[in-house]
Amino acid sequence: MSSKTKMDVSGIDWPADKVQRTPLSDLIPYARNARRHSDEQVKQIASLVTELGWTVPVVVDEAGEILAGHGRVLAAEYLGLSEIPVIVASGWTEEQKRLYRIADNQVALGSDWDEAILKAELESLRDDGADLALTGFDEKEIDKLLKVLEAPDEFAEFDEAIETEHKCPKCGYAWSGKAS
Repeated sequence: MSSKTKMDVSGIDWPADKVQRTPLSDLIPYARNARRHSDEQVKQIASLVTELGWTVPVVVDEAGEILAGHGRVLAAEYLGLSEIPVIVASGWTEEQKRLYRIADNQVALGSDWDEAILKAELESLRDDGADLALTGFDEKEIDKLLKVLEAPDEFAEFDEAIETEHKCPKCGYAWSGKAS
């Protein structure tokens, strides 16, 4: 971000200030939830909860309908948990709830990775013996990110006397010669 806008947020009632544990049975999935969660993703979330504990509360409205966190709820069910941390967003209009459901998922997709830093972090985690599957990247993606560009075997040795072909891009004159 190039510029910062200072906003007065004093006096705003922040839902995140009120995390509470709520029985899973009290939560109501949103019938029109547009975000889908594969069984594999639910298992990844469950693995993170098992490894690190619960880190991000589910956001619900006053009636217990889920605004954000359907995947985390599915992971909690998969793990057999009876209650989970939730944040109740009180006083939101129906429009605000619908906007938040979409924005919560979409806004994060607007970022990208600094691949050099990501590679360094993954290499460090791998060297420390961490389970890289917990990062959410699949094995193919991890291999691609960690791949070191190496010369193919047929180019392992270089001979300065290699015969080369040359062609002038302007006039088309062609010649061959040895690199010196």
